[in-house]
Amino acid sequence: MFKLALRMTLRDWRAGQLRFLLVALIVAVSALSASGFFIDRLRAALERDAHQLLGADLVLNADQPVDPAWRAEAQRRGLLMADTVVFPSMAQAGEGDAVQSQLVSLKAVSSGYPLRGRVKTSTDAVQANDGIGVAAGDVPQPGTAWVDAGLLTALKVAVGGEIKLGDRTFKVASLIAAEPDRGASFMNFAPRVMLPLPDLAATGLVQPGARVTYRLLLAAPPQRGEAIADYEAWLRAKIEADGVKGVRVDSLEAGRPEMRSTLERADRFLSLVGLLSAMLAAVAVAMAARRFMTRHLDACAMLRCLGLTQNQATAMYLIEFLLVGLAGSVIGVAIGFGSHFVLLEALGKLVANDLPPASIRPALQGVATGMLLLAGFALPPILQLRNVPHNRVIRREAAAPQPMALATYGLGLGSFVLLLLWQAGDAKLALMTALGFLGAFAVFALVGWLGLKSLKTLRGAFRHQAWRFAVTSLQRRPGATVVQIVSLALGLMALLLLTVVRGDLMTAWRNATPADAPNRFIINIQPEQKDEIAKRLASAGVVNAPLYPMIRGRLIAVNGAAITAATYTDERARGLADREFNLSTMNAMQEGNRIAAGQWFNDAALPAGAAEASVEEGIAKTLRLKLGDTMRFDIAGSPVEAKITSLRKLEWGSMRVNFFVIINPKAMADAPQSWITAFHLPKGQAALGNALTRDYPNLTIVDVGSVLRQVQAVLDQVIMAVEFLFAFTLLSGVLVLYAALMGSQDERTREAGLLRALGATRKQLSQAQLIEFTLVGALAGLLAASGAAAMGWGLATYQFKFEWAFNPGVWLAGLAVGALCAIAGGWLGLRGVLSKPPLQTLREA
Repeated sequence: MFKLALRMTLRDWRAGQLRFLLVALIVAVSALSASGFFIDRLRAALERDAHQLLGADLVLNADQPVDPAWRAEAQRRGLLMADTVVFPSMAQAGEGDAVQSQLVSLKAVSSGYPLRGRVKTSTDAVQANDGIGVAAGDVPQPGTAWVDAGLLTALKVAVGGEIKLGDRTFKVASLIAAEPDRGASFMNFAPRVMLPLPDLAATGLVQPGARVTYRLLLAAPPQRGEAIADYEAWLRAKIEADGVKGVRVDSLEAGRPEMRSTLERADRFLSLVGLLSAMLAAVAVAMAARRFMTRHLDACAMLRCLGLTQNQATAMYLIEFLLVGLAGSVIGVAIGFGSHFVLLEALGKLVANDLPPASIRPALQGVATGMLLLAGFALPPILQLRNVPHNRVIRREAAAPQPMALATYGLGLGSFVLLLLWQAGDAKLALMTALGFLGAFAVFALVGWLGLKSLKTLRGAFRHQAWRFAVTSLQRRPGATVVQIVSLALGLMALLLLTVVRGDLMTAWRNATPADAPNRFIINIQPEQKDEIAKRLASAGVVNAPLYPMIRGRLIAVNGAAITAATYTDERARGLADREFNLSTMNAMQEGNRIAAGQWFNDAALPAGAAEASVEEGIAKTLRLKLGDTMRFDIAGSPVEAKITSLRKLEWGSMRVNFFVIINPKAMADAPQSWITAFHLPKGQAALGNALTRDYPNLTIVDVGSVLRQVQAVLDQVIMAVEFLFAFTLLSGVLVLYAALMGSQDERTREAGLLRALGATRKQLSQAQLIEFTLVGALAGLLAASGAAAMGWGLATYQFKFEWAFNPGVWLAGLAVGALCAIAGGWLGLRGVLSKPPLQTLREA
């Protein structure tokens, strides 16, 4: 039997019966394997490098110097320790009018830092910017500092030059090429200056009330990894029992949470694209298998007449499909493995270059994808071939599918959903994707069926013979016509997503952080200075630089219940409750904000002493706040209670000034406040910042231009990777498109030949085909445009979190492209029918 199956496989391959099925399998497996290998290596790298990203096995962050008792306990347990002190400060260089100032992130480190990983340094600015350097043996020498390369340009100094930090002058000994525990907090975007911890006191910068972060790094000695877990459990219990605030513990499992979150979101989106490709390819596989079945009905009937049993026929075709499945899966895995290197290149600056080798898991997933696709969507046609009657040799009657054959479609669908769960690693994402796909399939099928019904009622209204031929042809095969409409709509939906909608999506994504977004922040502006600073900015040509009041306050109660260590279990919620908020007050809502729930307060209509608050919806969800709740803040020792009357949606990527909580001005009239502004400063006016800090020494000017450039660069890289993986989806859509148009080619060929034999002219049949395919294509195009627009809205709303504007051009494009594709496919499939004699067409059919 195996030899017979092998001969049949070779015969069908030479006849071209298996090529389309093989291509569909390869595309599905390639799409999932490419994202699978990429994600697998990223996850392995995070597990390998978690301790290096922390600089230790455990990190204790505190607003005050670490409790000596905690140090003593760590020392008693034999743990390795190192200290860092981090805070923002101003660095200066030069003399007199030539003095240059720059906000820096100052980091004082003790000997032995870091406990995990190595700091890399260089004396070459280009190499340092590219992360190329030599592993440092220790921390900076006394009286010296290591700095980021960008600081040299800002202060106009060179390696070997001097910078002033507070009361002390330091020699720039090296440039920082890599800092393992740099993190991504706001102040860490400022240029780094690293100095030895014993030299910090001489600077005089750490004063009472200064915003300083003290970090205690801990690591287990060799062969004693459990010591860290034991100490962490003791420390967390001690912090909770004593009700200590302003302390955060970062463990290995947390390992750079902002990086993990970013990569997980990228993983999720890349997986989504791969799943979409696999789903479309599954449709193509199902249609290719159905076409294979219809073309083998006569051959199978002949083999049955020659003595082939049902079980032998089933075994023969199962072996044939098994060979095709293995070949397609292996080729797809190989293509996916090669393609994931293109993804790594596209995201070269976002991920580490020394990723661990890929595991065997994505390859197994790829092979499982191919085999499950065949088992789920090709097995039903095989079971139909099993039941081909002997008399089909003389009577070509299509038998209804057996219940068992139909049941296998449900089994295959369930298996494929399980595969999506395995591949995505996220039950919610996989189920939403599968349900969305099935929902689109069901809606498209329903609309297609209703469209055919409406045509049936209008058949008598058509007087033109070609129109009657076209409508009759559509009504003769309602099932096949609906399948064609649905398949064509799914394929076109992918094409529209990759063209019109994708362009709108990427444009909106880029506009969320435009190139002219604010690149300078000025904070700590005193009330008596704000008018003069506003004039200075206006005279320098700075536009759109609104000043907003900023008020420091700590949330101490919600609805009368005091905030305690037990109030929140979520770590982020605890961190927000432990620290002070940046509050603000204003009459009109800021640009880029919109009300998501409730109403903006009317300060003029509020009675004296009444306080109402508008809260950002993200922090409201984290802290479990809702409309009508009352928050109590401690502002400079005075309590202020405000009722939540609105929730706001913000665009954080805009780089504008934003606030979590805004309270009406009447309630905050007596609150101590400073002012803040953000604006875009052109390259040629960088001296404005130095002039302002010279004339107003209390100001802190934050240059986030490098951050803005980094955001744009990372955005472009991610879009490149998404577009590359979308190429698989595009190919899947083209395959579905081809399968939909070719699915009924043989039947249409026979009908055209029969109609010509009965007297229909070439012109009538040509016009009928044109009308039929135009109707099918136009309806499929409208459905595809609606699906693509809905998917674009979903991605913008739930994945990228920015505003989405529907583009009417999507529906026009869908209508036109759908009709053109259907007409082109029909012409390609039936162009030879009208030029052949009817007798020849019927014989070949």
